[in-house]
Amino acid sequence: MKTKQFRILRAAFITGIFLMILAASCTTYNGRPADLVIRNGKVVTIDRDHPQATAIAILDEKIIAVTGEHKIDRYIGDKTQVIDASGRLVLPGFNDAHAHFGPIDTDYIELRYTTDPNVITQKVAERVKQVKPGVLIRGGHWEHEMFINKQWPTKELIDGVAPDNPVVLSRADGHSVLVNSYVLKASGITKDTPDPFGGEIQKDPVTGEPTGIFKESAKRLLKYGAVPVEMTDEEREAKITAGWKAAFAYAARCGVTSIQYPGGGDPGFFREWQKKGWLTCRLDVAGYLTDDTLQLERYDRMRKKYPRENNWIRFGYIKGFMDGTLGSGTLMMLKPLTDEPDKTGLPQMTYEDLVKRVLACDRMGFQVGIHAIGDKANRWVLNAYQKAQEVNGKRDSRHRIEHAQILALEDIPRFAELGVIASMQPTHCITDKRFCEKRIGHERSKGAYAWRTLLNSGAHIAFGTDYSVEPLEPMEGLYAAVTRKDRLGEEGDGWFPEQKLTMEEAIRLYTLGSAYAQFMEDRKGMIKEGYLGDVVILNQDLFNIPEDQIMKTKVDYTIVGGKIVYQREVQQTD
Repeated sequence: MKTKQFRILRAAFITGIFLMILAASCTTYNGRPADLVIRNGKVVTIDRDHPQATAIAILDEKIIAVTGEHKIDRYIGDKTQVIDASGRLVLPGFNDAHAHFGPIDTDYIELRYTTDPNVITQKVAERVKQVKPGVLIRGGHWEHEMFINKQWPTKELIDGVAPDNPVVLSRADGHSVLVNSYVLKASGITKDTPDPFGGEIQKDPVTGEPTGIFKESAKRLLKYGAVPVEMTDEEREAKITAGWKAAFAYAARCGVTSIQYPGGGDPGFFREWQKKGWLTCRLDVAGYLTDDTLQLERYDRMRKKYPRENNWIRFGYIKGFMDGTLGSGTLMMLKPLTDEPDKTGLPQMTYEDLVKRVLACDRMGFQVGIHAIGDKANRWVLNAYQKAQEVNGKRDSRHRIEHAQILALEDIPRFAELGVIASMQPTHCITDKRFCEKRIGHERSKGAYAWRTLLNSGAHIAFGTDYSVEPLEPMEGLYAAVTRKDRLGEEGDGWFPEQKLTMEEAIRLYTLGSAYAQFMEDRKGMIKEGYLGDVVILNQDLFNIPEDQIMKTKVDYTIVGGKIVYQREVQQTD
């Protein structure tokens, strides 16, 4: 009898041990298998403590394992989705620190990379045929420095084909627009209309008549006199929905898993999309720089409703504008422009207003990000942030300068000293380098897009695109960061090659650097256990391909929170 009992107990013990081993072989995370496993990949984690792996497991939006092939099977259950990366490069999802994200409008006249100004006339004429008189026609992304004649366009390009419709065509940077005579008349703009503070109405040097170009704050003078488009509420809603779906699809196709919106954004709208299961990208919304107490109180309520602890929709930083752009010639410089020696740029507020607004926002604990392109604008903003520390006390504010494009070399160490983040867009370098030295000269261009000098000084950098000023594709930014060459390629080492980055550094700034800028480096920007499961798989190894292949690299998978939001259809030629 005792022998029989012993055998039963021994069998039960062995069975228990077997079940424990079996459970351990299936999963090591709370007894549950992973939702998604990526195996057989070249995983570059951006985690310096564990830089590479071959497999990842994700459960409930978070990474539960970063490991090797010999250990990943234990995380796979009957319902686990498994992706065989087949040796492909696996990276953290790209986090765009500065993108003006919005619905894609199929009626918008796209003029990016146009070299012949007559194309503007042709495209406007085509659009006029599709709409009724009085309907507003919009378009943009033209860049006069790319035109064959490198001249600013004028209203004469569009007056002849659009006499009965308001036409507004934005320059690529969004800081200047071209309008036709219809808009000038509706706005009451004549040769006698003075420039507003911070703006310029471009006028013909001979006749004094407005050319149709309005820069910076002068754009606020425009009234379009447009008639509404005849559309039912259902049609309008369908158009908006289609535009947003196209935008999110574009982001997913680019491998962009997070976007920080610089000023604006509707968190309520995004929350509704999240409830519907349509939100495929994490979003930070923002406010606008002000010292108005009531407005700041509204922002305070918004950040409590959408706090930093959220992972999907958050209230980010408060955005301001200090100057214009290099392309429009409206950036604030310490000394006159080289090609327009009578100009030093257009400030968008006085220094006193800047300081007053920064102090008010900082006092309430907001993070501030201010657009600054020229060396004078950057110096003013750094001064304002320093003043805030002196008056309000020093804290981990992580105030930002959006763009930080042209810096006086002596101001570069101040970023690290003040803890200011340089929120930069590498594609601006390869777009603007074509005319940067013409505008500000060779010597001052040494402080242009100074990524290496900033990093070496200990500054934090966050990368983004400034979409839709530039395309949203991170591959273009990575190419710009490591080559500093024209998109079409060119001989040599690139423009001011001493400022180039390594590929690992560029990826880090597009992932962990951007996460740090939004106080999320503790849960985003790396492939690491406990971090959000935002991952991309690429079709080429960015670390081992010629530079002319970087922009040709495709995203094969985009994964947000462990869910596949984009999978590329591989063509026969791939």
